[in-house]
Amino acid sequence: MRLGRIFKVLTAAAALALTLSACTGTEPVPNESSASPTVTVGGNVTVLESTPFSSFNSSSVTGGSATNTRIEAATHSGFNTVDSDLLIVKNEKFGKYEKVKDKPLTIKYTINDGVQWSDGEPVTADDLMLQWAALSGWYNDAVLDGNFSVTSGTAYFHSAGDHSGLAQTERPVISDDRKSLTLTYTTAFSDWETALGSTVSIPAHIVAVRAGLADAPALSSVLESVQQGDPTKQIPPNPTLRKVADFWNTGFDTRSMPNPSLALSNGPFLVKGITKDKELILTRNADYTWGDAPNLDTLTVQYESDPDKQVAALAAGTADVISPPMTAERSSALEALTSSGVKIQQGQGLGFDQLVLNFEGVFAPLEIRQAFLHTVPRQDIIDQVAAPLDPQAEVLNSFVFRPVEVPYKESSGSNGSKLFAPDGVDPDGFIAAKELLDGAKPTVRVLYNRDDPERLAEYQLVAASAAKAGFTVMDAGKSSKEWMAALRAGAFDVALYGWTSNPTGSDQVPQIFRTAAPSNFNNFSNTVVDQLTEQLAVNPDGAKQNALKMQIDKLVMDAGYGLPLFQRSTLSATGKHVSGVTHSPLAIGPWESIAHWVYVK
Repeated sequence: MRLGRIFKVLTAAAALALTLSACTGTEPVPNESSASPTVTVGGNVTVLESTPFSSFNSSSVTGGSATNTRIEAATHSGFNTVDSDLLIVKNEKFGKYEKVKDKPLTIKYTINDGVQWSDGEPVTADDLMLQWAALSGWYNDAVLDGNFSVTSGTAYFHSAGDHSGLAQTERPVISDDRKSLTLTYTTAFSDWETALGSTVSIPAHIVAVRAGLADAPALSSVLESVQQGDPTKQIPPNPTLRKVADFWNTGFDTRSMPNPSLALSNGPFLVKGITKDKELILTRNADYTWGDAPNLDTLTVQYESDPDKQVAALAAGTADVISPPMTAERSSALEALTSSGVKIQQGQGLGFDQLVLNFEGVFAPLEIRQAFLHTVPRQDIIDQVAAPLDPQAEVLNSFVFRPVEVPYKESSGSNGSKLFAPDGVDPDGFIAAKELLDGAKPTVRVLYNRDDPERLAEYQLVAASAAKAGFTVMDAGKSSKEWMAALRAGAFDVALYGWTSNPTGSDQVPQIFRTAAPSNFNNFSNTVVDQLTEQLAVNPDGAKQNALKMQIDKLVMDAGYGLPLFQRSTLSATGKHVSGVTHSPLAIGPWESIAHWVYVK
């Protein structure tokens, strides 16, 4: 188990680069807010978020929330971003990164002159050095138990992200002018382009002072002096690094306006004020010239946990932008408001629903797995569960690719998924299932989140169909607070749940399908898949990555792993006083287009 998993445990996401989704697309049907003749530069837009802001460090375990991530996207910048088409877009106004060597994989990051924190201090390679230290798990020497809890040794930085790539690097080298950092991978890493520096969010000079150090170079000196952690050769924790890490872990957590030094920005907006659990005010960063400058003067972020009250606020004109969870009723309610100027942004997200079989227990034999899969009524699930959310919803036919990705069509056509009732379970499907069962009447436990109405509907359809072929289905559904623990514990034969996958890269594939991987909940194990995932993790060539993923997609399907069901749509809506908001499948949702938001009188 990688040390990078140490403090991911017990968060809402079980995967390193994936998030388990209780309800999280489909072919986009974007309705961009249209500009009007009264568009102005400046002004204020009010955004409703479901949870209050709580941290300026969204990469930490305690700071990892959707609201914190969205505020970070508005207040920080870096070497690249991912656009709504899931393409990496370089920001050469911030700086540049270049591959110096392929063997060993060596990347040089250089920050442009003039890029600065909002206190006037320059953004330097020292900031990148701290980011590498926090996100790599490089100094950890902890030993973990089965729940990823530390049993001995030290885990310094409590990062919630995936450490698998940066953990396989040498200690970075900072240039004499402190503008460049060179990073060398001991093992090539497929997702190197987004592993470090996409967003530079924590100021090293502030962390240094809070840890009792003179400045950012002094902090880098500490990071350059402490040896790499080794769980087999544990040593006492370094007290200075412990102070640095402790402050990085929780020092930026706050629900009210902190000392301004803890709210520094290097992006288009600044945090001007925070009223605890009520609102947060963003103002334009007048010094920001290293990216797309925003049109708005201010954004007011307020909080409303009830999605229907968000819709009501939009109708009343007290909110301008909302992004509530999507339901058929909510979509209809917003559609009814379009005559009064409300615009809806809806389209394909990164979340998808799936049915997964446990390879231990009743489904250990391949023929029993295949028999069950022949009964899964995927088209009925589309018609009765997905289509009310999105009329253009279709059966998903790949575990590895999303329909927006180019390889999806080829992979879904050759991976064998269409053998399992893509258009509905017909009599031949039940005949095939009964032949595979050969008179057996297996009892299977189906786990799902029974507080999610869509998952409940999926269960009912799956259970009724499986019973027709001779399966005895037990309802093993759990509450929203209990089902994930049951999933991790393997307390199921069939599980209905979803992933929200990373927008780019390939590292999520090994995390799910490799034997004993952190997100391998169903005891799937295939030696060929293991070999392919190892190759995938170290192959930086995009075309070769896709070829490897296509092989994995077919092997997983051939093994009777389960079945993908459908992609979830994402939803946002805007009032008549804002223009330029567009749909995005990314976790930050409509905030991806924030540079183009415009106030409309």
